[in-house]
Amino acid sequence: MAGAGISTPSGIPDFRSPGSGLYSNLEQYNIPYPEAIFELMYFFVNPKPFFTLAKELYPGNYRPNYAHYFLRLLHDKGLLLRLYTQNIDGLERVAGIPPDRLVEAHGTFATATCTVCRRKFPGEDFRGDVMADEVPHCPVCTGIIKPDIVFFGEELPQRFFLHVTDFPVADLLFIIGTSLEVEPFASLAGAVRSSVPRVLINRDLVGPFAWQQRYNDVAQLGDVISGVEKLVELLDWNEEMQTLIQKEKEKLDAKDK
Repeated sequence: MAGAGISTPSGIPDFRSPGSGLYSNLEQYNIPYPEAIFELMYFFVNPKPFFTLAKELYPGNYRPNYAHYFLRLLHDKGLLLRLYTQNIDGLERVAGIPPDRLVEAHGTFATATCTVCRRKFPGEDFRGDVMADEVPHCPVCTGIIKPDIVFFGEELPQRFFLHVTDFPVADLLFIIGTSLEVEPFASLAGAVRSSVPRVLINRDLVGPFAWQQRYNDVAQLGDVISGVEKLVELLDWNEEMQTLIQKEKEKLDAKDK
C-alpha cells in the first residue's frame, strides 16, 4: 500500500499546502476550499481548477524515485502480488510496474471518460488540450471529458475490489508513505491475516500501528526514502537497485530527447 509520501520526493506538490506552487496557481480561480477541486458539483460549474491540477500532474512532468523502483524490483523478482496506491500521478506505471499489478484506488490520468455520453478515451488523447489550458471536450457529443480520477462521492474503480482476494493470500504487507486516513483505502491495512507481518515505512506512526499494534508489526519511522534504502541494504539488493535505476533513467532520458 502506497500513498503521497512516496511521491513527494519526486517533487510532486501536495495540493493542500498553502505556499506550494499549485495552491497559489489555484488562487486565481477563487476556489472556496482546496477539496472543491475534486467535487463533481464544483467541476461542472468550473472545471478550470481541476485542469490546472491535471496539467501539473499529467504523466511526463515528474519521474519515479527510489521508492517506486523498489516496488518495481519487488515485481521483477516475482514478489509483488499487487500494489495498491492512493496516488494519481501515475509514477508507478512510469517506473515500469504493469497495470495488471496495480490498483490505482483513487484513479488515473491514463484513461478519461466523457461526462455526458460516457465514452472512454486514452488520457493521452487530451494531453494537448490540458497543456494548452483548454478544457477537453468529447469529439462525439462535445461533453466535458474528465480523466478517470476518483472525485469525492464517486465510486472507487472496480479493480479496488481485488482486495477481497488479494489481502487474505498476502504473506507480507508493506505500507509506505501514507497517513492511512482516507477510507476505504485505510482499512485495507487490517485486511491481512493476523499472522502476516506488516511493515510501515513512514514519517509517523499511523492507523493501526498507532492504536492497535500487532505483535509482528514493524515500523521504520522518519524519511520514507531513507527507510526504503535501509530495507534494500538489509535485503542486500543495493547493486540490483542501482542497475535498475540507471537503466530506467537512461530510458526516460532517451524518451525526453
